[in-house]
Amino acid sequence: MQLQVLGPHGGELPGCRSTCFLVDGVLALDAGALTSTLPLDELVKIDHILLTHSHFDHVKDLPLLADVLVGRRDSPVTIWANTECIETLRENLFNNVLWPDFTRIPTAKAPVYRLKSFKSGATVKIGRYTVKSVPVTHPVESCGFVISDGESAMAMSGDTGPTETFWKVLNKRDDVKLLLLETSFPNALQALADISGHFTPQTMLAELDKFDRRDCQVVLYHLKPAFVDVLKREVKAMPVHVCEEGERFDF
Repeated sequence: MQLQVLGPHGGELPGCRSTCFLVDGVLALDAGALTSTLPLDELVKIDHILLTHSHFDHVKDLPLLADVLVGRRDSPVTIWANTECIETLRENLFNNVLWPDFTRIPTAKAPVYRLKSFKSGATVKIGRYTVKSVPVTHPVESCGFVISDGESAMAMSGDTGPTETFWKVLNKRDDVKLLLLETSFPNALQALADISGHFTPQTMLAELDKFDRRDCQVVLYHLKPAFVDVLKREVKAMPVHVCEEGERFDF
């Protein structure tokens, strides 16, 4: 498997793009930086988009992607997410008010997008990947994932604060080679991180004590753009890597 970093941040400023990763060129993980990073010929190759949750920085490129894909694919792009997230997209995004309903455009039988929901905790087959969803701790329903192609696997925490089930799931496996782990706010903003369901470096490090890492590489993402410099200083001595836009990981 190959993971391409399109957007490693929890928001946007010049030089910072919202959360988005691409697996093997065909499976997007969150949609915060698709149309702003990839050329059209690569966008049309994406068959599936897997969303951790409904917050804007994770879904914001879905409308603009639909706009450039219409009429360019023979089959819909499938958007996968937990039940609450899919309901939010239907009611608040593709509602013909905020944006046209591209789940029925150009026709109901051949739309740009197909929406597929699952219950948090379910295992689903997405293309050639098996995806185990895991509920994590956030103000809206949010999922972490373990994604496997049958030979190797990676995990993604989704937006979360201190949690339990996610680590129990990971500790039962010995094939996870890379973990994308959110870390959003500096230690001085611990109260804000707790309220909003995010990690600081100190809580992230405490969470890693729950994880039997084996040979898994831990890669931090979702750094809030206004605090990138201080966050990098606070995690510098920790056994983690802060991902950067454009990086690729093969595992």
